[in-house]
Amino acid sequence: MDASDELLERVTPSALLALDGTVCSLNGAMAKALGRPVEQCVGRGFGDLLPTSQLAAVESLVSHAATTKTVAMRVLEFPGPGPASVVCLVEARRVSDRAAGEALVWVHSLDAKNDRGGLLIPFRLAAKAANLGVCMYSPQERKVEWKGGAPALATLFPQASMPLSDLFRRVRPQDRSALRRLVRSTAARTPWVKLRFLTEQDGWHHLVCRARRLILGSGGPERVFGVIRDETNREARRRRALIALSTERQRADEIAAFSSAVMTAVTEQEVEQVVLTRLAATFGGTGAALAFSTRGRLRVSSDAGIPIPVAALHGLPLDAPSALPHVIRTGEPQFIPNKEDYIQRWPHGAMVPYFDQLDSGYAISITSLNPGGDQPLGAWLVTYDREHSSSPDERALMCTLADLAGQAIKRVRLQEARVELATALQQTMLPMLPEHLPGLEAAACYQPSRDGLDVGGDWYDAFVMPDGSTALEIGDVQGHDVDAAAAMGQVRASMRAIAAHEPDPATVLTRTNDLLVTMDAPRFASCTMLRIDPDGRVTGASAGHVPLLYARDDGSHSIREMPGGPVLGVLPGAEYAEETFTLDKNAALVMVTDGVVEGPNLTLDAGLARAGTLAARAIHDGLNAEETADRVLDAAVAVDHLDDVAVLIVRRT
Repeated sequence: MDASDELLERVTPSALLALDGTVCSLNGAMAKALGRPVEQCVGRGFGDLLPTSQLAAVESLVSHAATTKTVAMRVLEFPGPGPASVVCLVEARRVSDRAAGEALVWVHSLDAKNDRGGLLIPFRLAAKAANLGVCMYSPQERKVEWKGGAPALATLFPQASMPLSDLFRRVRPQDRSALRRLVRSTAARTPWVKLRFLTEQDGWHHLVCRARRLILGSGGPERVFGVIRDETNREARRRRALIALSTERQRADEIAAFSSAVMTAVTEQEVEQVVLTRLAATFGGTGAALAFSTRGRLRVSSDAGIPIPVAALHGLPLDAPSALPHVIRTGEPQFIPNKEDYIQRWPHGAMVPYFDQLDSGYAISITSLNPGGDQPLGAWLVTYDREHSSSPDERALMCTLADLAGQAIKRVRLQEARVELATALQQTMLPMLPEHLPGLEAAACYQPSRDGLDVGGDWYDAFVMPDGSTALEIGDVQGHDVDAAAAMGQVRASMRAIAAHEPDPATVLTRTNDLLVTMDAPRFASCTMLRIDPDGRVTGASAGHVPLLYARDDGSHSIREMPGGPVLGVLPGAEYAEETFTLDKNAALVMVTDGVVEGPNLTLDAGLARAGTLAARAIHDGLNAEETADRVLDAAVAVDHLDDVAVLIVRRT
């Protein structure tokens, strides 16, 4: 075909291109379609004047026409006068320019008003390849038409078209505002939005949609096109993954809480409570039991979920032909998936007679508390009201936690044995006060700290000296354990022995310090010692101990800081001073250790004031020495009780 100006005189957009796609000339309609003046188009690549997404399509169209000398057609998008693109069917064919003597490619848009649906074929094919669907909304007619795409999405629109109102009814109410934004948007493209859409056949679908505006042909109508992706299966997978993740997280939290609770338990009863409260839930069971071996027989406790009466297991001999004693005896776990398997393994097992009472399936997992081959300690079991096959991971975890519980039981029992030993030791170290002291009434009380063993290094003592005076001591050895209790007994015994020959408190402290330094004692001690004569004269000295309190029967009190020297057992050759004063009749001296008057939230001055006020009020109210000591000690225990506390009160009668 010969190229001439006639080709550009057509009403429809037309252009003449070089074989490489460069624009040689074009008519006003094409310049308008490209959205540029004619002079800005000539000399540029035709594909460069269209949206970037059209470049490959333009190059293919021009190349085909230029090389095959046949007519080629393709749907192209042109910039529209507004945000909407104009979709046109463009024809390209090779022509000759007689004047220039060269070959050109003539491109021009075709009138597609009789088949506007053909303009949508590329969109439909692209949507199908991407597993998407395409629908079209006509604002004037207010209806939505299904235009094709992935066949699976066609079930969303069992009818070729539907009123927009029907579409809104199928969308979940809380998503209708998003659909309204799609159809009303004036933007060229909208962001993706999520909708839940009700189909006639298989319920709710999770759809992801976006809209774009297109003009169908030059001068044609504007339509809103929706691109749809069905993420129902993906959403279901996501939800399943979230549920699985949540389940695993909850399981991990339960395991962590179980481990922490077991390891922080301080009594065997607390370990038992942790196991029976948490075990079944941690492994998805319906019941749990805990069994210990005691003198060759089982001692069993359970939660309320186990379907077998505990009486069937309690008291079983360790050599009984049943699963639970076998696990305790051998350390070999048993994971039994159903009743039939249990009967096959343990035909004479203790649980067999009760299986007929179970209405549904039954499974049991039994794990030793000491799988390492130690002396039989016990086992726990988890029951299920259905068949249950434990995975290797579950079995390993159950064995690990059972071993942890076994270690906790051993630790608790060892601790309890040490406490019993230490308590017995301390009871022998703290003496009974003499029933009769010349002209005096004395009482003492003691309570160990909340940390460490239930023993400590605080002590008190009172005894009659050879010259008829009364000696009183109160002191505190460093630490809260068996060694502290033993050191306390050593210091107290040494002071008694020295006081029998050296009655002055300062001398007793000096000799005791020399003895402890010579022995290289590992613990130091603070101490206050008083000697009270029958006439009420008091001589006292202190080795780094807290001050003394003087409580009177008129309700007043004062603080007496005794002279002395450093704590015992640290400084060789230390000298200790002493002081003498008079204890009035019906007045009392209150001797305490630092745990009574000091704490994290209690200063020494405040603690002394509190103890002195309590003691003076008790003396004023006519309480005896024992009642007064209890009142001071109870106040210290109720608040800030972290250290050992001891109180020794002597009242002159």
